[in-house]
Amino acid sequence: MELDKYIKNCFEVLPGLADYNYPWEITAKANEIVGNYLTNLSLVEDYEIKNGVAIHKTATVEEGVIMKNNVVIGKNCFVGAGAYLRGGVFLAENVSVGPGCEIKSSFIFSKSRIAHFNFIGDSIVGADVNFEAGAIVANFFNDTEKEVEVIFNEERIQTGMKKFGALVGDHARIGANAVLDPGSVLPPSAIVGRLEHYDQFRSV
Repeated sequence: MELDKYIKNCFEVLPGLADYNYPWEITAKANEIVGNYLTNLSLVEDYEIKNGVAIHKTATVEEGVIMKNNVVIGKNCFVGAGAYLRGGVFLAENVSVGPGCEIKSSFIFSKSRIAHFNFIGDSIVGADVNFEAGAIVANFFNDTEKEVEVIFNEERIQTGMKKFGALVGDHARIGANAVLDPGSVLPPSAIVGRLEHYDQFRSV
C-alpha cells in the first residue's frame, strides 16, 4: 500500500515511514518511530524536550494537556485544554487539536484540524484534513476482538492487528459525530457526513 498516494509529502516529513509496507505496521510501532524522531530533535534548538515530549517553541499547548511519551508537537501547532496525547503521537506543522481530544499512537500531518472531543487511535491522518466536533476513529472491535481487516483496490487484506484505526488521505472531511470503523481507508478528499457510520465493508 503506497502511503504517499494518500498523504503526498509523508516521506519528506518522516523519512522513516518508508521502511514500512503498510500503515498498520507504522501505527503498531508509533511509540518507537516517534521516539527515534524525538531523539534526533535533541540537536534542534527550536524544540523544548522533556520526559519524552518535544514541543516546538512556536506551538501553543494550553493548560491541562496530558502528554505521555513519546510525543512530538510541531511548528505552530495548537493543543487545546484537556487534550490527552499518548503512545507515540506526531503532529506535523500547523496542526490543531482542540479541547478534550484524545490522540493515541497516531500521526497527523500538516494543517489538519481535530476540532474538540474527538478520539483518534492508531491512525495516520493526512494533510489539511478536518475532523468536526465529536468525530471518532475507532481502533478496536470491542464486541468481537477480531483482527482488523482493510479494503484496498477492492481486495480484503488481513492486517494481523487487533488495533488499527484509519488511514485518512489528504484534504478529507469528517463530519461531526461521525464514526470510522477500525481499518477504514479513506482516499484523498473523501467526505464522511455528520453522524455517519463509515463501514467500508457495506459496499463490498
